[in-house]
Amino acid sequence: MAKSRRRFPAQTAATLAAAPFISTTATRAKAQASRRLGVALCGLGSLSEHQIAPALQKTRHCRLAGLVSGTPASVAKFQAKYGVPDRSVYGYDDMQRMADNPDIDIVYVVTPNALHAEHTIRAARAGKHVFCEKPLEISVERCQSMIDACRYAGRLLGTGYRCQYDPHHLECIRLVRERVFGAPVILQAGFAIDVGRPDQWRLQHALAGGGALMDVGIYALKATRYLTGEEPVVVSALETKTDPVKFAEVDESMAWTMRFPGGAIAHCSTSYRIDGIRNLRVDAERGWFELDPAYFYDGNHGRRSDGIEIRHPAIDLFAAELDDFAQCILEQRPSKVSGEEGLRDVRILQAIYESARTGRAVEIGG
Repeated sequence: MAKSRRRFPAQTAATLAAAPFISTTATRAKAQASRRLGVALCGLGSLSEHQIAPALQKTRHCRLAGLVSGTPASVAKFQAKYGVPDRSVYGYDDMQRMADNPDIDIVYVVTPNALHAEHTIRAARAGKHVFCEKPLEISVERCQSMIDACRYAGRLLGTGYRCQYDPHHLECIRLVRERVFGAPVILQAGFAIDVGRPDQWRLQHALAGGGALMDVGIYALKATRYLTGEEPVVVSALETKTDPVKFAEVDESMAWTMRFPGGAIAHCSTSYRIDGIRNLRVDAERGWFELDPAYFYDGNHGRRSDGIEIRHPAIDLFAAELDDFAQCILEQRPSKVSGEEGLRDVRILQAIYESARTGRAVEIGG
């Protein structure tokens, strides 16, 4: 017989914020035994197939333990390759059954952007921690609903910001924090890709919530935030389309400028029309440093104005972020890529879209 589950009631954000992190007997036992936490992949598209599932074979604290999909052929392919048992396979509409499966501790949501809240809330109601691909969702309100659901369930919510585990980005953060070249003055960040075929979900506003900015521009935005260690206070943006048919529902190319409280200014750009923009540069008081490429799965590297290269051995960023999230659960500590972090970025994304739409600078609240 299925175990009873609490309904998710309407509560205020303040009440939910005060909810404690629930440590179950099972989680404590796993921590003591140093067991690997079971991860269910929710969404079996290209990212899950080619990056996340292989990464789970390299992790120290995780293992692939479940599948959630609406495509039987995809499920069969993953089962044949990774041996996931039938009892740990679910559809999107029956995720609540995971409540009775102790093999699954974490659900990694890898579905289209506008489905993140739905699948996160279902996973939280089933008593599972949630790691969600970026962007967290397509609106601040939906992000908050995800945060609230996980808080109410006493489960951790993380956002898939893999660059925060890249040693090249971590080195750039160190250079700023230690003021190796003085305070940052001008930041430049951009990421653009040729998005490809016109019939994909990324070009449908109802599923993606936006185009290049929401998908790859968020990397540039996020980098300026963790490099400065500050939140932007005002943004000014400009959008352009060269193919209004293909990009009828979403943005094709976007450029924006942000000002930070400490005085730094960031110039950012993104596009679905071209390849080649993938840079991150900080010009500081006494020098500069940059990464180019900056946002790839591997091969990122850079240089400094004093001639020193920024180059570290490649690591699997998906394995690194999943291991860190698992350790946060086992050690009952917050994640640096929390749901709140995901919400902050979405709030700024919405301000960028508003500025592009209105032609005016937009102040960003807390």
